Amino acid sequence: MKALVLQKENLFPTLQDFQQPVPKEDQVLVNLQAAALNHRDVWIANGKYPGIQFPVVLGSDGAGLAGGKPVVIQPGIDWGKDERFQSKPYQIIGMPQNGTFAEYISVDQSQVLPMPEHLDFLHAAALPLAGLTAYRVLFTRCNSTAGEKVLITGIGGGVAVTCLQFAVAAGMKVFVTSSSDEKIEKAITLGAIGGANYKRKTWPKEIQELAGSGMDVIIDSAGGDSFSHLVKLCSPGGRIGIYGGTDGPIPNLSPQLIFWRQISILGSTMGSNKDFAKMLDFVEQHKIVPVVDMVFKLENANNAFERMSEGQQFGKIVFDMA
Repeated sequence: MKALVLQKENLFPTLQDFQQPVPKEDQVLVNLQAAALNHRDVWIANGKYPGIQFPVVLGSDGAGLAGGKPVVIQPGIDWGKDERFQSKPYQIIGMPQNGTFAEYISVDQSQVLPMPEHLDFLHAAALPLAGLTAYRVLFTRCNSTAGEKVLITGIGGGVAVTCLQFAVAAGMKVFVTSSSDEKIEKAITLGAIGGANYKRKTWPKEIQELAGSGMDVIIDSAGGDSFSHLVKLCSPGGRIGIYGGTDGPIPNLSPQLIFWRQISILGSTMGSNKDFAKMLDFVEQHKIVPVVDMVFKLENANNAFERMSEGQQFGKIVFDMA
């Protein structure tokens, strides 16, 4: 079969012939029709991920045919019995287990679920990792509800855009930040009330003025210097959900603000099989269509990796393997 294979770090994967997987007992062979790129794939290719092994087929998102039926793949393996946190053996397909940037993949039966009927393969492939991460941080961890004010930072990435779609569908009042005014405008077309460009030093004040009061929920993937501003933007009893840390450690964090305002800071990583099933039901119920930024063939993978590396995308970058 053809697959995008990573042979060593600091090089993008290359399209080559690779051994087709043979399903083990309790596994399903999926003929992939589409897959989606994640920052995780770029970090692995750049050697910025623990436990990298070579060679490996990258890719965590995928949709295809199993037994002739359209399915999506739950990218997480071995969450464990405790819904509160993942087990020590927990993995995400695409490293170290071979992933979805290939014609075929073998996965456990528990990882294969029916594809939402209103989606095609390209949009379904854009859903699993971003949808699972967004659903857990927004609903399972932060318990966000209709009518609440929600700030989503760094709009443009797949998880942030999916969070926006989920929050709007659930009746929340959503605000965003981005380094791009164009991405903020795109977020408004998806239902955001407004946003602020975080390149401007006045962005926290702009968000405060737009919202008229503090935030009930803030969803963040950056951490770093700006995080202390997020705490100040929280209403009493507010929750901050963190699913990433692209800007590194958090300095100058005031414990007084956190305890006096009764603010909760909640870490969130991927999600359980239960979260995944609930997420698919939510998508089906609200007929949510994931935002696809651009579609590439596997032979043009370098262009896809470069686009994500440069942060140009709004939504998901998808590979068409049909």
